[in-house]
Amino acid sequence: MGEARILLRAEPVAAIGAGEVERKLSVLELLWNDGFVRKSVIILFLAAVWEAYGLTLDNPLLFPTLHDTAITLFDRVKDGTIPMRAWTSLKVLFMGYSAGIALAAIFTVLAISTRIGTDFLETVTAMFNPLPAIALLPLALIWFGLGNGSLVFVLIHSVLWPVALNTHSGFKSVSNTLRMVGRNYGLSGLPYVAKILIPAAFGSILTGLKIGWAFAWRTLIAAELVFGVSSGQGGLGWFIFENRNLLDIPAVFAGLLTVIIIGLFVENLIFRAIERNTVQKWGTQS
Repeated sequence: MGEARILLRAEPVAAIGAGEVERKLSVLELLWNDGFVRKSVIILFLAAVWEAYGLTLDNPLLFPTLHDTAITLFDRVKDGTIPMRAWTSLKVLFMGYSAGIALAAIFTVLAISTRIGTDFLETVTAMFNPLPAIALLPLALIWFGLGNGSLVFVLIHSVLWPVALNTHSGFKSVSNTLRMVGRNYGLSGLPYVAKILIPAAFGSILTGLKIGWAFAWRTLIAAELVFGVSSGQGGLGWFIFENRNLLDIPAVFAGLLTVIIIGLFVENLIFRAIERNTVQKWGTQS
């Protein structure tokens, strides 16, 4: 029997349906990949809805248009009323926010240092965190009177618990490897917290700072609506309340729009800058 031979010949196979491996993005696609542009589009859409609804309703006493609100805002900024009121609110906010962060830091350091500190923080957080700060206004009036002391008291309550809770949770989530690295370098106490725990847990800490800021800002405006006059000068909340009594609804909306603008500025510029220079730069995750 002869040897059967099978001859194979390799033939080039053409690629079928091969698409583009790399394609240059268009200008619109590049813009849409920018988060700032997307958020700006959302804000413009909401502004258009506001203007359209105001024109449709055609009742400035109920819902002024964005155009009327913007004109009123410009006039009140030009005469210095809104900048002065906003600065009055922000000064009180800085005092309460700073004091709340300082107390949260003390509570958290105690919690990670001792078992009783952990139990104390978990207990008081469970007790007071669900308690709305606005519910403490009557007590604040009795204890501190009508003025900045009462406002600072309710702001501390708004900031303290979310910041302490997120910071403590972040510290607890730090890996044992990083903890051992710090111990091997002989770190303990505050140097250990500052060089190991805070950088590793800064994502959670920053989240707590954001939540604390949001709680403090809305609590301050609500408190000023109730008793915001201190030495004859109120903040943005009192500005809104005064113009509501005068039925100057465009001015009321101008005050609300100012509150929103300040909130957007702090969130998207200040906190974003901190996040870029810390969490994203270090490669940690929030």
